[in-house]
Amino acid sequence: QVQLVESGGGLVQAGDSLRLSCAASGRTFSSYAVAWFRQAPGKEREFVARITWNPVTSYADSVKGRFTISRDFAKNTVYLQMNRLKPEDTAVYYCAAQVVVGQQYNYWGQGTQVTVSS
Repeated sequence: QVQLVESGGGLVQAGDSLRLSCAASGRTFSSYAVAWFRQAPGKEREFVARITWNPVTSYADSVKGRFTISRDFAKNTVYLQMNRLKPEDTAVYYCAAQVVVGQQYNYWGQGTQVTVSS
């Protein structure tokens, strides 16, 4: 069993930066793919970024060039560096771990709120 805890959210102004962290406990998730999702009020949850074990990264078009996902195997943590934030980035951000590529995400964190004011 893996427990994921997100942190690093907050209230910032447009153009600012934030770094979110997703720390895993219970067991190492170094072999898992880890992704960030977000959900804004009244909207469906959407994919933001993903990193595999090797590591290969992928991003939603809306954040490409502004957000960077990375992982620290020694700390069992995945990060999401968010630069040039926009009001439309406001959402609850969740990290999720995928044990088998192509299948459902098995573990989810509780989420961290990111609010970007204009």
